[in-house]
Amino acid sequence: MSAVEQSALSADAYVRDLMRSIEAQPVASITVNRRSFLKLAGMAGGGLALAFYIGDKATALANGDGTKGFVPNAFLRIAPDGTIVIVSKSPEIGQGIKTAFPMIIAEELDADWSKVRVEQAAINPAVFGRQSAGGSRSIPTGWDQLRRAGAAGRAMLVAAAAKEWNVPEAEITTANSVVTHKPSGKSLTYGELTTKAAELPVPDEKTLKLKDRKDYKLLGKRITGVDNLQIVTGQPLFGIDQVVPNMQFAVFEKCPAVGGKVRSANLDEIRKLPGVTNAFVVEGTGKPTEVMPGVAILANSTWAAISARRQLKVEWDESNASKDSWTGASAEAKKLSAQAGAETLKTIGDFDKAIADSNSVEAFYSYPFLSHAPLEPQNTTAWFRDGAVEIWSPSQTPDGALRLVAGVLGIAPEKVTLHQTRVGGGFGRRLMNDYMCEAAQISKQAGVPVKLQWTREDDMQHDFFRVGGFHSFKGGVDKSGKLVAWQDHFITFSADGERPVSGGDIGAEEFPALLVPNFRLTQTKLPLQIPCGPWRAPRSCGIAFPIQSFLHELSTAAKRDHLEFLIELMGEPRWLPPGNEYSLNTGRAIAVLKLAAEKAGWGKAQPQGRGLGLAFHFSHAGHFAEVADVSVDAKKKITVHRVVVAGDIGPVINMSGAENQCEGSVIDGLSTAMGLEIGIENGRIQQTNFDRYPILRMPSAPKVDVHFIQSDFSPTGVGEPALPPLAPAVCNAIFAATGHRVRSLPLSREGFTI
Repeated sequence: MSAVEQSALSADAYVRDLMRSIEAQPVASITVNRRSFLKLAGMAGGGLALAFYIGDKATALANGDGTKGFVPNAFLRIAPDGTIVIVSKSPEIGQGIKTAFPMIIAEELDADWSKVRVEQAAINPAVFGRQSAGGSRSIPTGWDQLRRAGAAGRAMLVAAAAKEWNVPEAEITTANSVVTHKPSGKSLTYGELTTKAAELPVPDEKTLKLKDRKDYKLLGKRITGVDNLQIVTGQPLFGIDQVVPNMQFAVFEKCPAVGGKVRSANLDEIRKLPGVTNAFVVEGTGKPTEVMPGVAILANSTWAAISARRQLKVEWDESNASKDSWTGASAEAKKLSAQAGAETLKTIGDFDKAIADSNSVEAFYSYPFLSHAPLEPQNTTAWFRDGAVEIWSPSQTPDGALRLVAGVLGIAPEKVTLHQTRVGGGFGRRLMNDYMCEAAQISKQAGVPVKLQWTREDDMQHDFFRVGGFHSFKGGVDKSGKLVAWQDHFITFSADGERPVSGGDIGAEEFPALLVPNFRLTQTKLPLQIPCGPWRAPRSCGIAFPIQSFLHELSTAAKRDHLEFLIELMGEPRWLPPGNEYSLNTGRAIAVLKLAAEKAGWGKAQPQGRGLGLAFHFSHAGHFAEVADVSVDAKKKITVHRVVVAGDIGPVINMSGAENQCEGSVIDGLSTAMGLEIGIENGRIQQTNFDRYPILRMPSAPKVDVHFIQSDFSPTGVGEPALPPLAPAVCNAIFAATGHRVRSLPLSREGFTI
């Protein structure tokens, strides 16, 4: 096995383990008996500080004495002036968690939201536990924990007031940070009660009464983001904004084909250029998730560093570099599509007999590799000194970064201090911390604080890409138009020949496996060395397009209304698989399908060249259906007039944030479906910037109508599950408008424009 193959394997294993750790945290796994509360005494200026943490009290107390150093994994403080401080432990990447977390606590606390101030937690997993953002898991894993934190604070304030007035607690109500004794009309603010509340014992969490959804006053409303004012006024919240004394500006040139090493470079010439302070080779660790070999250039400004880089000449040793080719892989997949898959993942019933007795349809679908392309390119400020490193970085997994950076530098994790900044877009890219490792290594090697800034070209060419894939389908409907047979030969990629790359797998029971009486899913894996990773709604962001489009092919062949066809397919309301409340619920699926269809005017006659397309997808515990209203002219120019989104994510925490995420998912999904693809030839990424990776422009953005079913199921995140249905909804609408079936993305490949 070559060095680059070993590198690719280690990178893929790292990403797989990372996603497994994020996804393997179902709500039920965080049990009540593992959570406790701790009252913190000695807060500066007096008042009440209530911590909530995972673990036992002995562990919590070991982290500090409550007067100096104890920092729980998240906590609230109420000052005598009534100010309420809530710390958010998880990274804010635009998904709104820095606002949603405090809202949950404030709801159960009955707090006056205008008095709440939110702070970003320090990165210290020994105290805070898991500190990461990915998989739409922040809300579901934190829901009960945060509610109990607020309820405990409220209970202590009520108890303090009851003691002050010598009245029963049952006669006391709370609202807007005020405690009121109903019979007498007496009232006290939370601030006035903090000192007395701090003297009381923390209530047993089993005694806490949590609110019913009907009693919510804050949750479900539209609340502006806590950082919005700072963002629109240009305050330095992001990693790219950070500055430290005497820092130098760094750029880092790596081989365009992953796995290449530096053979030689014109370093002496570079060091003489204006503003350049140093230039040197970084050998790296050889792992894409850490530090790949390259040349670092340091200068007294970003412009000087970038200008010098343009004159850098590197001779690369590419003997072990990637030779991957998307053109070659596509041709190979097309050949393989006519054969049975190399391995069988799932078989139900007798597919061969069922397909022989049915009206059958066959189709081959493909979708490309994608880049994350966040608005803020990768960057990190690092200062290595006295055997330790201090870092300012926009990461989705800062907790894991501590160990990763320590390993690269050869120091203990406690020697790494990480300041979490707001993240200018993640979409899964910043689950990896390679850019952070690079900055730390460059600072150590140069002996000065550095700010490493990737360019857009760096960001697009050295990504952990959304993997492309292929599906060879065969399906059948019976005489009544019911789906009775489904076969999918899934062709994907693998770094080790055994397991698919991150984001390139498919579940054996992926929809519609458990709803079709005769089902066969097989898989073939093609070799790949290019690093891959999670991309918004991993797996689902790829497979939803072919699966939901082929379902429409089958309903069309059956001459059935697509809405009726999907509802019939779902059958009776039930969990699939049974007993798993994090799985597909067919009743919830039917409800969002009906809601989307109703709001979109499904079934109404459309003008010539205009059609409605419907698609459903379940992912990340979210049930979403979308209807796209699309017209296509004679020159294949598309206009997406409106997209109707219907979702069930349980109770909505912040309606403004949830609507924003759905609107963003639609725009992101349409942008991706319309024109985005990453080409790979001879191991090199063919796209370098937005001129060849054309993000959707504002005039092409459709109107987006978002509707939620406010169910009583446990809430889930919404940053990802609204994206997958968009592409098949648009493609199904194109068919309804023109009769043209889209089986390959992006749409620009088939001559469509927008």
